Amino acid sequence: MSGEVLLAGLLAVLLGTVHVLSPYLAVLDRTPRSVWLSLAGGVSVAYVFVHLLPELALEGAALEGSALAHEEGLFTVALAGLLVFYGLERLARERAARHEGARAPFRLHLAAFALYNFLIGYLIEAEAAAGPAGLALYGLAMGLHFTVNDRALFAHHGQAWLDRGRWVLAASAPAGWALSLLVAIPEFWTALLFALLAGAIVLNVIKEELPAERASRFWAFALGAAGYGAILIVS
Repeated sequence: MSGEVLLAGLLAVLLGTVHVLSPYLAVLDRTPRSVWLSLAGGVSVAYVFVHLLPELALEGAALEGSALAHEEGLFTVALAGLLVFYGLERLARERAARHEGARAPFRLHLAAFALYNFLIGYLIEAEAAAGPAGLALYGLAMGLHFTVNDRALFAHHGQAWLDRGRWVLAASAPAGWALSLLVAIPEFWTALLFALLAGAIVLNVIKEELPAERASRFWAFALGAAGYGAILIVS
């Protein structure tokens, strides 16, 4: 097994560990919103707009075949990723409002984020092709993003998240990475998956930052976005 594969596997395990450590992240749960969560949100969004979307534009220019492979097609898939996660979020909230204490909203949230983490884990190998630096940048952005998602899921589901949910999501990223070793997909499909991920990340960050009751820290969000964006530009 090559060093590149080992590094990718280690990253997948570390990403899963974010959810294992969920009880210790409770220090971030506060109002006004934790500076660190807003900072993490800014980093995640910068990764999408400064790295992922430009990479998709380059991929679209180079790929041939389906119209989806062109820049407009890939950006449309990114929009679809945002819309799909928005729809799932609305559905989970509506079910929770109609059936207080029911398991259906928890299961829906859990299934959606398990698939999301699985996708992030699957794409680790593609990022590893860019070398250790690219892998580290991906790992930092996704690790911080997992932290934001973890606190959001705990806020929604409480003890059910700690008892069951976090373990499912902790296993999802390593499982996705393991599948990537067994099943390689064409470059075209990898680009589509990255496009879906881009849209989903934007939605999941913004929905946590915008609600007025969160009293989010704009300066921390902007600092995270600007600082990480600068790192991506010079790297």
